[in-house]
Amino acid sequence: MRPVCILGAGQTPIREHWDTPIRQLAADAVLEALHSSGVARPDALYVGNMLSGELNRQENLAALIADWSGLRGIEAVKVEAACGSGAGALRLGVLAVASGMLDTVVVAGVEKMTDSFGHDTTAALATAADADYEAAHGLSFIGINALLMRRYMHEYGWRHEDFAGFSVNAHANAARNHFAMLREPVTIKQYARARMLADPINLLDAAPTGDGAAAVVLAPAERSPASVRILGSAIATDSVSLHERHDPLCLSAAVASTQAVYRQAGLGPDDVDLFELHDAFSIMSALSLEAAGFAERGQGPRMALDGQIGLRGKLPVCTMGGLKARGHPVGATGIYQVVELFLQLTRQAGENQVERARVGLAQNIGGSGATIATHLLGLPR
Repeated sequence: MRPVCILGAGQTPIREHWDTPIRQLAADAVLEALHSSGVARPDALYVGNMLSGELNRQENLAALIADWSGLRGIEAVKVEAACGSGAGALRLGVLAVASGMLDTVVVAGVEKMTDSFGHDTTAALATAADADYEAAHGLSFIGINALLMRRYMHEYGWRHEDFAGFSVNAHANAARNHFAMLREPVTIKQYARARMLADPINLLDAAPTGDGAAAVVLAPAERSPASVRILGSAIATDSVSLHERHDPLCLSAAVASTQAVYRQAGLGPDDVDLFELHDAFSIMSALSLEAAGFAERGQGPRMALDGQIGLRGKLPVCTMGGLKARGHPVGATGIYQVVELFLQLTRQAGENQVERARVGLAQNIGGSGATIATHLLGLPR
């Protein structure tokens, strides 16, 4: 298998793009990535997207985006893996280039979610849960994560306010990211007073959905020896429904996919300089830190309480705002994470630059942990 690198990246701001159709939103990111990479016509386009059929009444999305981007005729496929669709598409792109089947692949993630009513968006997102045993009984993803968070607090003795550091950190970083949706810093006091959504999850525990697109261009590392490399790529799965899991407080798919990328790269948690985790809800931040080997079971919140996840901390987390403040256009989120790692490793992160960053981990979660894709990026050794 050939080593794979990232030649270029592109992204749009995350917000309510009322006047921009989904095809144009994606094309803006794709064309920026192609321009920055110097690639005129890639061999293939893989698009991560969850809800285009449900919310935009548009399937055959990858062919549409290829055509709109001036790439008519190339291989183009949409990849759906719930909120993990972006990283799922990246996984296919990595495999295609690493195998030698293709030489250049552009991988995009796009989602347009704000043109629909809130209850329609909530119902659409619930299709990532178990239709028979969760969604049919009225469980939304806020409800599912509230159950997880309540159980975690019960098992390990944490209070709700102990999770505030995750939100405070994300908003502080997003304030300096002009692509982010929520650029206002928040305080611990504001966190404690935020409106409750599904006890114990309040408004500042939950990431906002939005419209956005991001893209990267992949190629064999030999084409650009100094470029950022994909050191590891893996996807693992668990049961879709929460009640079927052997241990609901362990993201077993995160454990499996993270260990796989560590093995592929010959590295471990101590070698990672920053972590773009999937903080759709505060509880997922804690569970991801534990599953990826950065915290002991039940001790994820401690890293936020002790200031270890800030830009100057032991392990900077969500350095451009994460899902919580950058925004969560679900099918695009996994690519935004990788674009942000690319910017960090190429010293283009501006005020949010992590000093001496050479290895970064990105983890994208589909559903409540049913599909988890993990990618390890790094500079050439």
